[in-house]
Amino acid sequence: MSGELFDLTGQVAIVTGSTRGLGRAIAEGFSRAGASVVITSRKQGSCDAVAAEISEATGNKVVGLACHVGDWDGIPVFVGQVVEKCGRIDVLVNNAGINPTLQTVSTVELDLWRKIFSVNVEGALRMSQCVAPVMRDGGGGSIVNIGSMEGYASTPISVAYGASKAALRHLTVSMANEWAAWGIRVNVLSPGPFATEMITGFEAQQPGTMAILAEGNTQKRVADVSEIVGPALYLASKASSFVTGDDITVSGGMRK
Repeated sequence: MSGELFDLTGQVAIVTGSTRGLGRAIAEGFSRAGASVVITSRKQGSCDAVAAEISEATGNKVVGLACHVGDWDGIPVFVGQVVEKCGRIDVLVNNAGINPTLQTVSTVELDLWRKIFSVNVEGALRMSQCVAPVMRDGGGGSIVNIGSMEGYASTPISVAYGASKAALRHLTVSMANEWAAWGIRVNVLSPGPFATEMITGFEAQQPGTMAILAEGNTQKRVADVSEIVGPALYLASKASSFVTGDDITVSGGMRK
């Protein structure tokens, strides 16, 4: 019975920003759970390559389809293509996010602030707006927004990123309240430090970053990307059927 709760067989799942890092791990995890998965990022070549790799590893249908989530008008076209290729949408993981450079309250510039919010907040909003009616018509679904522990206490060097993740958490509750009548659950998954390209990039800019991040949690380590799969699958599946508008942290014991 417990295995059936986490089974995604027959479902279609979109995972944004899924050609690397947490998104790729989640996409492969969903595919192993039986879902038909849509791999998406900005470059079609990368989407095709990762889709082929995951399909070969799991034996399930995986579609690569490029979409820039910062392109407000391009997202409805992308969602239409997904429906055309897959017939339905049951799960959406808004994982795509950027934190391109260090930024402080004193130094962050408007263009960078807007760029981060356009992807991390507006992209998740627009993708969810376009997917929700499809889910409603299919009997419901689950939206998982990938937040961050920085949405609770932004570090001094990533103020725009932290603010965007705090905004995403608030937006999630609004989505959950509005779309409950459509059978759609919406939750946030807030990771702590994971060994993604973003974190290793910060390590290159500021050596010692990973050690500092490890010290900030109870387990005193930086997680492997595979450790996000279980929590994401829980929120995507029937195992969390009475969970909505919530925020689950995957942080090694960091305090909110």
